[in-house]
Amino acid sequence: MQACDLPAPMARPARRPAAAALLLACLLLAALPTARAQTAPAAAKAPAVSIATEPLSALVIHPQREIAASVIPRNESRISAEVTGVLRRWTAEAGSTVSKGEVLVEIDPADFRLAVQQAQAAVDGSVARLKQAEQQRERSKALVAQGFFSQEAQAQRDTEVALQRSELAANRAQLATAQRQLAKATLRAPFAASVMERLAQTGEVVTPGSVLYVLAETGAAEVSAKIAPADVAGLRRAREIVFETRGQSYPLRLLRVGGTVSAPARTQEVRLRFASSAASPVPPGSDGRVLWNEPQPHLPAQVLVRRGDAIGVFVQQGKIARFVALPGAQEGRAAAVSLPAGTRLVVRGQATLQDGAAIR
Repeated sequence: MQACDLPAPMARPARRPAAAALLLACLLLAALPTARAQTAPAAAKAPAVSIATEPLSALVIHPQREIAASVIPRNESRISAEVTGVLRRWTAEAGSTVSKGEVLVEIDPADFRLAVQQAQAAVDGSVARLKQAEQQRERSKALVAQGFFSQEAQAQRDTEVALQRSELAANRAQLATAQRQLAKATLRAPFAASVMERLAQTGEVVTPGSVLYVLAETGAAEVSAKIAPADVAGLRRAREIVFETRGQSYPLRLLRVGGTVSAPARTQEVRLRFASSAASPVPPGSDGRVLWNEPQPHLPAQVLVRRGDAIGVFVQQGKIARFVALPGAQEGRAAAVSLPAGTRLVVRGQATLQDGAAIR
């Protein structure tokens, strides 16, 4: 503070105002350095934060995904009777396996054989009548040439031949129908299958539509699973997909993804098949899980931080830390990342960082 020499008290009152003014000036001079100090910037630059970083390539992981799945037959058919008759014999019991074309049921064929014989007789009669009509037409042609037969009579012979040919075609079609009905009296397995149910009973009358067997195809089973829509892209790009059941793993190939999302669970159905062979190595009805690794690089949850409404990571840009939000990231879960492999990520000290903070 500057010294200020005050005048000695004056004896004359007329000089008092001048002394008061001089005192006020001294006080202002003394306060001037303090005011300058208060107006100077008080906040110094924040010190750099000590952190540790690692390259992105050293941190990325490919998390494993899994969904519950089951093996189902590609075909599960209810084999029904196609004709009416008495069931005479059945050959396969529930739980057994049958090959393609193997006889399952025989329905009494007597009536169908009679129908075939009747249709065959009609065909034979039509053949004979057609032959006779053609012979008569040839004779009439010779008579017309000699002038003993009219053109109108010749046209009638031609018409008779055409009618006999039409009748023969109709009788042959009826014969084919009767033969087909006879063939339907014997039911055969449409594919290699396992018999799930046998409903056929010897001696009972069956009608068209009566279910006699339930078969599950064994040659080409498929794996069915429900998947969240967000995981569909990763499953499509996965290099390796396996079905795991009872400690065994079997490679799979993706067949198709359902185009609709189920309302309650918000999932889509996927179908896969076993890649090892045409025949299923796992019997239909088996349960397990489908496993695959995400092809998209992910960052582990421990390096992620939340800033505001976004979740992301801090990256090093020179001496500055920058916050990079990761779309779709969730707390506690690994998050997909698409940053360059050489990007350096803050792995220690990121909890207290703010975007733009100085680092060292």
